[in-house]
Amino acid sequence: MNYKWNYHAPTQDQREAARALSREIGISPILCQLLRERGINTAAEAKRFFRPQLHELHDPFLMNDMDIAVNRLNEAMGRKERILVYGDYDVDGTTAVTLVYKFLQQFYSNIDYYIPDRYNEGYGVTIKGVDYAYETDVKLVIVLDCGIKAVEEIAYAKEKGIDFIICDHHVPDEILPPAVAILNPKRADSTYPYNHLSGCGVGFKFMQAFAQNNGIEFHQLTPLLDLVAVSIASDIVPIMGENRILAYHGLRQLNANPSVGLKAIIDICGLTDREITMSDIVFKIGPRINASGRIQNGKKAVELLIEKDYMAAHQKGNLVNSYNEQRKDLDKAMTEEANNIVHSLSNLSERRSIVIFNEDWHKGVIGIVASRLTEIYFRPAVVLTRTDDLATGSARSVSGFDVYKAIEHCRDLLENFGGHTYAAGLSMKIENVEEFTRRFEAYVAEHILPEQTSPTIDIDAQLDFRDITPKFFFDLKKLNPFGPDNHKPIFATFNVYDYGTSKVVGREQEHIKLELVDNKSNNVMNGIAFGQSSQARYIKTKQSFNICYTIEENTHKRSEIQLQIEDIKPSSERILK
Repeated sequence: MNYKWNYHAPTQDQREAARALSREIGISPILCQLLRERGINTAAEAKRFFRPQLHELHDPFLMNDMDIAVNRLNEAMGRKERILVYGDYDVDGTTAVTLVYKFLQQFYSNIDYYIPDRYNEGYGVTIKGVDYAYETDVKLVIVLDCGIKAVEEIAYAKEKGIDFIICDHHVPDEILPPAVAILNPKRADSTYPYNHLSGCGVGFKFMQAFAQNNGIEFHQLTPLLDLVAVSIASDIVPIMGENRILAYHGLRQLNANPSVGLKAIIDICGLTDREITMSDIVFKIGPRINASGRIQNGKKAVELLIEKDYMAAHQKGNLVNSYNEQRKDLDKAMTEEANNIVHSLSNLSERRSIVIFNEDWHKGVIGIVASRLTEIYFRPAVVLTRTDDLATGSARSVSGFDVYKAIEHCRDLLENFGGHTYAAGLSMKIENVEEFTRRFEAYVAEHILPEQTSPTIDIDAQLDFRDITPKFFFDLKKLNPFGPDNHKPIFATFNVYDYGTSKVVGREQEHIKLELVDNKSNNVMNGIAFGQSSQARYIKTKQSFNICYTIEENTHKRSEIQLQIEDIKPSSERILK
């Protein structure tokens, strides 16, 4: 991959401000510059950022309809009505259902949960789900991570005497469903101070309000924060503001005392006795939970996450893990097929988007394939398959481009759609696919910026090896948890040399294990460059080169610092500034 490096050196004023903050809080001016880029300019703000406190969470009753939602839940419990906790089949939805179900079950027994089947029902609130609620005498449905567009379905439920409380975080339409209460910080009339909560996060705020209203101590909610952290990482929501507080304490819970179901997944993933990070959730824990809804039914994930017995949880975890292995095989095969289709498209180099349709593809994996295509081609991608008489699919985007708006622009061609800036779902009549492809491409071509369609690495700071001390790494870790809006910093060091001991490693000799020096210190830095063995010959020429990297702890040698090399360029190659 021929990445462009984008590096803007700080101005003299910015350096001075960073040094002033450095003197105040006692950490490197380089890290202080990163803090200032995140809007943190004072010692007090840095303290809150490094050690977010649960008491800093917003009052849940600032959210529209929260008082109505709590009153209706109290009323249902007082009347001993049957309550159904209903959620989406992905990680965010299943963790949200687990959180609300587990918490309420401590105080109330007439409660059930429901996850729609991706294949038999489709996304969100379904007529079949409403019928199930009616047949089981449910009077109140708490719907999580979906429901904001289910106008007809919730009207149907209302006719049957079933009330809905919606806990969602997807962008609403102008017409809202006829629910008793709609908890969604993205409402146009929202009064809530933070609008980037995950679906599970909205469910947590509902339970926080319920606890507050009923005199239940907050500490009874903290064991559920591991689920919130998993949802935040997996749903790729910003990790600043209230999400930072929830993710920070959720990770502490996940590392110190995870729920039995999550503990089983942690052990199966091989993460036992390791400090679990947001990256571990994104690449190991989340995909296994997600695989249940992709391959079988999301209900299996909830069964695992609510399990109280470890041996039973481990069995269920192995089942979910087997779904993930199936998902990997499907993912690989479908990505190869998708690549072949993309290569056959006319004028590929001129296209700014990718829309492909194959009616035989597995519905549960098309979102992953769309993600793969955006990574390979650096274009927004829509991947569609056939479900009954409709083309249904998933869209994924590149950094900085709002794919939801692009899809919304074509809404007259669609039967249904919903999602976020970077990920969305949609369905349309099959005869509309060709026109959708044309209009979607026209919108993307008009609105996407050239730099959003080329592989770019944004460098946060330039370092010399002498800067990378144990204290620097200790202070760098205080910026955790990393994610959108608080990405893991990427550093660059220019004019480095092979120490003479770097070598190609890996089963297929695809990686390089590096030992490097620069010309400003005697430090020998260890590094690993995954999938970059093609650079080994140049490295061995004894010429200088530039590297960009993240700084990690070597998982095989605790306390040893290791550079994870993102890219390598000859020193002669120009770096963007």
